[in-house]
Amino acid sequence: MIFLKPYLLFLLLLLIPIIVWYVWKRKSLTAKMQFSSLEPFIGAKRTYKYYLLHVPFALKLVAFAMTIFIMARPQAANEWDNKNAEGIDCILAIDISASMMAQDLTPNRLKAAKEVAGNFVQQRANDNIGIVVFSGAASSVCPLTTDKNALSSLIASIDTGMVRADGTAIGVGLATSVSRLKDSKAKSKVVILLTDGEDNGGKISPMKGAELAKSFGVRVYTIGVGTNGMAPMPSLNKTTNKWEVKMEPVVIDEQTLQNISSATNGKYYRAQNTDELNSIYEAIDKLEKSKVSISNFAHRKELFLPFACIALGALLISLILSTTVLRHNP
Repeated sequence: MIFLKPYLLFLLLLLIPIIVWYVWKRKSLTAKMQFSSLEPFIGAKRTYKYYLLHVPFALKLVAFAMTIFIMARPQAANEWDNKNAEGIDCILAIDISASMMAQDLTPNRLKAAKEVAGNFVQQRANDNIGIVVFSGAASSVCPLTTDKNALSSLIASIDTGMVRADGTAIGVGLATSVSRLKDSKAKSKVVILLTDGEDNGGKISPMKGAELAKSFGVRVYTIGVGTNGMAPMPSLNKTTNKWEVKMEPVVIDEQTLQNISSATNGKYYRAQNTDELNSIYEAIDKLEKSKVSISNFAHRKELFLPFACIALGALLISLILSTTVLRHNP
């Protein structure tokens, strides 16, 4: 048992002056009592009332002490559990350009990427994970956190149009991801960058982003998602203001993605369907295992109830004694 406010236990020292006051009061009261003769007391037997005389006061002291224990917040908790676990600091960089709505993955590239990323997050219990999205520019959706429920919710909310800039700025997306990891103290810092195109926007080139990642010790895993050749992509018909699905060419700059991963001691993957994308995240999950020290403290349980019951019981018994069998005693 521990106390959340142990300093309040010093109030127990107040019991000393209270006891001294009680003894002094009883002696003073006895000294003031005068009797014309001691004959009635000679040979008199002590009744049970004599032995109960000081019980109400003792019970009040118990109630006072229990109240102090309650104020000090008694709690039960296990000791700190120090253990080594697998953990990394990781940023998921996800392309949200319009081409990510192509339906060569089910139901489309972006939704497939979100579903797989959500599963990956739930499997990495000890990781700090953040989210960056990019198209023609980049935006941080979530900083590094271990709150998997919040991460899953934010991943589900990702959609095209979150960044108001057309294009695919791979270098900017990578640089933004690195900026979220540069101050990390983790032994393993990782960016998983998923895109379906080639860099065609932004002021930072993909290889400049790779150099930045390398300088901060960040390893980059790149994933090219989508089929080669033609793929069904939705596009807005400005005449009818309706979305139409057309077959359009898919171009993934695999060489650049390979160069990024190679420069940062990472790895490049290609996913042409949802199953392959799942396998890629599973492979990264197995590769990225770094020992970290984690301290956990068990849930604390309040223990005031037994003390409260003792205090209440002591006061109740004291009251009963004082108003019944000891009612006429001084």
